[in-house]
Amino acid sequence: MRVDLHVHTEVSHDCRTRLRDIPAQMVRTGTLAIAVTDHDQQRGGPELRAIIEDQGLADRLSVISGEEITTREGELIGLFLQDRIPPGLTPEETVGEIRAQGGLVLLQHGFDPLKRYRLRPEATERIADQIDLVETFNSRLSRHRWNHAAAVWAQAHNLPMCAGSDAHTLQDIGEAWVDTPFRLIGSPTDLRHALSAGTVAGHWTHPVYAYGRKQWRNLRSRFQSPRPE
Repeated sequence: MRVDLHVHTEVSHDCRTRLRDIPAQMVRTGTLAIAVTDHDQQRGGPELRAIIEDQGLADRLSVISGEEITTREGELIGLFLQDRIPPGLTPEETVGEIRAQGGLVLLQHGFDPLKRYRLRPEATERIADQIDLVETFNSRLSRHRWNHAAAVWAQAHNLPMCAGSDAHTLQDIGEAWVDTPFRLIGSPTDLRHALSAGTVAGHWTHPVYAYGRKQWRNLRSRFQSPRPE
């Protein structure tokens, strides 16, 4: 199966992907485990999990409740969160909030200097010993080489590697992934085992093209007939 740990939904201010459309996309692409990491919001994961249960897919699909949190020095992702973590904290305070919920700290797109909200390098070094996972393939970086830089940093710090599509449209989900044997993922331990048995992979798309494609998909969706509930 594929594991994609960086997905946005309609809960994010900059995404129109409907939660109810995601399970079919997960099945279609073999992305059977995702982390919902909406901007400064945590409710998307629990809501998607409830939809999956209603659709009778809970024995096939796993959803990790996460959040892409805006700290004072850039973004961090928290995984396996029970509650929303507010933006505007220091990176150290944000890490503390994630840990207090038993969650994992994921460093995403932190090595691309053109990423507006990347965690600042000095902050990354300050919390390096508290990072649990490193995103070493992100489909939306300015240059693919920054994925390689993240992998080098993760290896130097002996940290597990993962992948995230940074999906902002439905079709983006599963464009970056860890390929690993099937298992349901319900805890940090489950995720660590899945990553340790997996291989990071993905499709990189130039951000200019990705932005244009996103706008086209959003425009097209406005003119499509509503799907039945």
